[in-house]
Amino acid sequence: MPRRSPRALRATAPDRHSDSETSTLLIGACPGPPVCAAVHTYLFVDGLDVVARSDSRMVGLGPRQLLRPGGPLYPTDMPRRAVVATEEQPGSEPDRLTVRVRLRGETVIWSDLMFPGPDDTTINEVRFHLDPYLGEIERAYAALQAHAGDRSLPRR
Repeated sequence: MPRRSPRALRATAPDRHSDSETSTLLIGACPGPPVCAAVHTYLFVDGLDVVARSDSRMVGLGPRQLLRPGGPLYPTDMPRRAVVATEEQPGSEPDRLTVRVRLRGETVIWSDLMFPGPDDTTINEVRFHLDPYLGEIERAYAALQAHAGDRSLPRR
């Protein structure tokens, strides 16, 4: 069966969650040296840094890996695990932070999370409206492409 784009999948069953239960996504990037060792992404959900709050030893993957068109953060008709951060440990396999990304109707769901919310309750799942979610990924990718100092991102 051919893969369909996330926007084509919106005609499925309506969500039973209200607007007050949806989150906002903001994506940022560290430019790399001299600020950090390498270019990496920040994923903020409702203003909280998901990677740092999940495991402070982790660093978000590079924007080229996470934000590319059709990349791991893009929802599909089948749920999938997306690696969003990693920790390189000398002499062993890298530890990875993953989220399960799925599309239900016009809602993108990240599950299998475990990070403290603003009131210190554990957040296990977040939901995003599809259009703003895709818009933020596309905005962040375009901003990184336009950044004059980053020649590592392919132009579309």
